Amino acid sequence: MNAAPGKPDRILLAIVSAIVLLVIVALAVVFTRGDPEALDGSTPQGVVQRYSTAVIDGDPATANSYLTEAANSLCADHRENGPLPTRVVLISTTEKGNSALIKVSVVSSGSGGPFGPSEYEMEDRFSLVKTDGKWLVDQAPYQLLSCTGSSVKP
Repeated sequence: MNAAPGKPDRILLAIVSAIVLLVIVALAVVFTRGDPEALDGSTPQGVVQRYSTAVIDGDPATANSYLTEAANSLCADHRENGPLPTRVVLISTTEKGNSALIKVSVVSSGSGGPFGPSEYEMEDRFSLVKTDGKWLVDQAPYQLLSCTGSSVKP
């Protein structure tokens, strides 16, 4: 009679052990994920990745090196407002000759609110042109406009 009560305890212990192991593996995966893989800088996607990183990191000089003259001229009327993007996710690329459209998801985080921080996600696109064999951003989502001398990082 004493053998029966011991069996459920071992089964319960095995189930709890399996759950704990799964949690540890999940945490290890989450915390060991590094930075995103750097894309080739000679491709439209690589240019958008480097440009977006520079804007988010508050490095307008680097960001502006990826802009056409026309895109740089947009800064005259640019006003920063709203939360800064925290990440940019590549959705698709359409390349035709010397032009490319890069569709992205721009994610921004807001603080506060009754339930804590919140995220805002918006799909937008970059327009790039190939000038002298180099891809340059001709139009960027308004949240990612970079202007010389301005720092977008708080």
